[in-house]
Amino acid sequence: MYYIKKTMEIAGCHQLKLSYRSKCENLHGHNWVVTIHCKAPELNEDGMVVDFTKLKEQIHGYLDHGNFNELLPFNPTAENIAKWICDQIPECYRVDVQESEGNIASYEIDNEAPTP
Repeated sequence: MYYIKKTMEIAGCHQLKLSYRSKCENLHGHNWVVTIHCKAPELNEDGMVVDFTKLKEQIHGYLDHGNFNELLPFNPTAENIAKWICDQIPECYRVDVQESEGNIASYEIDNEAPTP
């Protein structure tokens, strides 16, 4: 199995819709640090799992300097953003989203088949 990871910084704002009162209900921004983990049993015709530049264009190119509430069809928590990023990239199996120092959410695909 081949593995790669791509880390990028994305500037963006969001406003959370929560079931409790929080300052995060106000529009605010972060310099998000996103790490995308990908794997493949074989390399593609170019000798890669996936091109690092294409990963950056697809995710950074779409989200950077954007309002995540306008760009994404869900409550843009770090957890939801991590899953959305993972869903965009077929080779992706894990995404880590750091919205601020010490606050990191991860999403990882569980490849284990359920036991009958």
